[in-house]
Amino acid sequence: MRRKLDLRTGRPVWFAYRVPSVPTEKLTRDVKADVAVVGMGISGAMMAEALTARGQSVVTIDRRGPMKGSTAATTALVQFEIDQPLAKLSGMIGRAKAEQAWRRSRLAIESLAARIQGLDIDCGLGRRPSLYLAGNMLGPGALREEAEARRRAGIHATYLTAAALRERFGIGREGAILSYGNLTLDPRKLTAGMLLKAWERGARLYAPAEAVAIEDGKDEVTIVTKAGPTVTAGHVVLATGYELTDMVPAASHRIISTYAIATRRQPRKLWPQQAFIWEASDPYLYMRATRDGRVICGGEDEEFSDEDKRDALIGKKAARLSKKLARLFPGLDTDPEFAWAGSFGTTTTGLPYIGKVPRHPRILAVMGYGGNGITYSGIASEIAAAAIEGRDDSDAGLFAFRRR
Repeated sequence: MRRKLDLRTGRPVWFAYRVPSVPTEKLTRDVKADVAVVGMGISGAMMAEALTARGQSVVTIDRRGPMKGSTAATTALVQFEIDQPLAKLSGMIGRAKAEQAWRRSRLAIESLAARIQGLDIDCGLGRRPSLYLAGNMLGPGALREEAEARRRAGIHATYLTAAALRERFGIGREGAILSYGNLTLDPRKLTAGMLLKAWERGARLYAPAEAVAIEDGKDEVTIVTKAGPTVTAGHVVLATGYELTDMVPAASHRIISTYAIATRRQPRKLWPQQAFIWEASDPYLYMRATRDGRVICGGEDEEFSDEDKRDALIGKKAARLSKKLARLFPGLDTDPEFAWAGSFGTTTTGLPYIGKVPRHPRILAVMGYGGNGITYSGIASEIAAAAIEGRDDSDAGLFAFRRR
């Protein structure tokens, strides 16, 4: 049923911080629910919380356990900027749809912040500006055009000249786009918090419980687990992250490898406002600071998903990221205290696939998150919950599997 993947290797920085325990139990008998969610990472957690908040009975299963997949590998730059710049995305899917996608991503940031605060989840939530630096893919002129495209869409953006960038942030690049309102948080704490809220409302969490087959009928779907017991539900949501299921079409979706490092704590050496930083380059580079003053730096993607090849490069990639970080901020100690590799899904447009699986109307899937994993997880929980309730989400067509 599933194409299994070793989703991460190494030591992600998030394991340096304690998270609340999430209670799970063994699946020893057949169970039923309104909705079954496959996956206990950030997507499955948000899905379970959203559904239980709407009064749905939920069963969640995971072959590993809570937060043991790709969630810990994220660098958690929770931002609205989509992987594809707005100007470029407009050329791919049309200006109206591209602007709609960017606005929905912007709204998702506000929705997620309000959701975390309303649920009183302690995950280190904070606000950060972001800088999109000129690089070998987009120079100063292209960045000016991108900033204007965002403003036309109603999304605030400020272009900074090289002089302004150096004066305000101490960064030596030809220019940058400055944006505001993105989120910093601990992804494991957020996931645990969402799962606990769902559990408090009656969600049943079973792990380890591996789905080996899915049988859908007219009125219900049955998941057969490896140990034998089944889960029967009116709908199933596949929140398996970057492990694809065979029934989900893989067209336009690729699994690639990425790398990240984290430094020691050095809060007094951080750049102004601890802005998120992306470089418009290939290979791209991005960075953020943690609440206690570490610097996380990632990038150096490779166009393959082979775990052995990916893992063999961790040392080399970590050294390269450390050097790039040192060139940007010479005053930082860029020696990695943590280094890890992970696999993640991406699409041509940078937009994920969210919605009903073709030919399986009671099965929904979420996949292809790229660099906006947590942002898209929030959108997915809204779109999928609406579909299960028989309501229309005005943006569902942007992310549907049968979109053009």
